[in-house]
Amino acid sequence: MDKKAMEKIRKDLLKSKKQIEEDLAAFTKKDQHEKDEHRTQFPDYGSKSDENVQEVGEYSTNLVTEKILEKTLRDIEETLNRIEKGAYGTCKYCGKEIDEERLMARPVSSACVKCKNELQKSV
Repeated sequence: MDKKAMEKIRKDLLKSKKQIEEDLAAFTKKDQHEKDEHRTQFPDYGSKSDENVQEVGEYSTNLVTEKILEKTLRDIEETLNRIEKGAYGTCKYCGKEIDEERLMARPVSSACVKCKNELQKSV
């Protein structure tokens, strides 16, 4: 992979990581006991019935959002580690180089298209 393209991907990943961390901070607190885990905060709009319904609805939505953002953040961090170690762009299943087009479209890819398709067929 061309160094200029890899540097662009690295910068984009760092930018995405920062944005996700900011998004998570808006409705979660870092868990003191679990590294890189967040805990969704329960909103408090009041004690009226309609406020309670709104609180539960928002909390439920935020729980799902938290899990998705944490997974994305882990993927980004793993990708940044692969870049740092010089292992970025290599399929973790077959060891062949992942097409640059795939990496530009989905920078956190760790599998080539062929291996990814085979994995999806087996599920």
